[in-house]
Amino acid sequence: MKVTETIKIEKGLTEEAIARCAEVIKAGGVIVYPTDTYYGLGADPRNHRAVGKVFDIKGRKADQPILVLLHDRKELAAWTSAVSSAAEGLMDRFWPGPLTLVFKARPEVLSELTGGTGTIGIRIPGREMTRALIGWAGNALTGTSANRSGSSSPRNVDEVIRELGDRVDLVLDGGVSSADLPSTIVDVTSEQPRIIRSGAVDVSGILTF
Repeated sequence: MKVTETIKIEKGLTEEAIARCAEVIKAGGVIVYPTDTYYGLGADPRNHRAVGKVFDIKGRKADQPILVLLHDRKELAAWTSAVSSAAEGLMDRFWPGPLTLVFKARPEVLSELTGGTGTIGIRIPGREMTRALIGWAGNALTGTSANRSGSSSPRNVDEVIRELGDRVDLVLDGGVSSADLPSTIVDVTSEQPRIIRSGAVDVSGILTF
């Protein structure tokens, strides 16, 4: 089996890592990178072919959405058609961090990302290095976990390689993730938020604004 190209970034992003990631993403490739929860599969979420690769790598069904990680909150308007006051409150309190919010998607957002639902999951990760990487990669990356659908989310590169082999183009090794839980997911498409998945952030007691 071909060995997947790996770059260690435990001590931070290097110029080599940044340049190589930008090259792979621009070419429509898929990288594995550390987030503030688990390792993720990163591709250009504006590129049909690249997003298709992510689905193929994961063995994911077409009706299952894929979330997007953003560099900062200023990028939100490019992906969402409406932001409720409840969403604003959650973002003020928990972003950057392991909270994924589900918004109504702008019409131009790839249908593959929304799974045909018309909504898009978005998160700004709490890990500074991850946000820096996303910024260099074009301010947005797919953020689905780096595993086959139905398998456990990986906390280190060894788990990623065992699961995905050489299906990805580049792996960024940021060491072992300290995360024990995935991101919390909250639907904010209306003024009354709805918890879709409990996770690293407890929002159960603050969903009234």
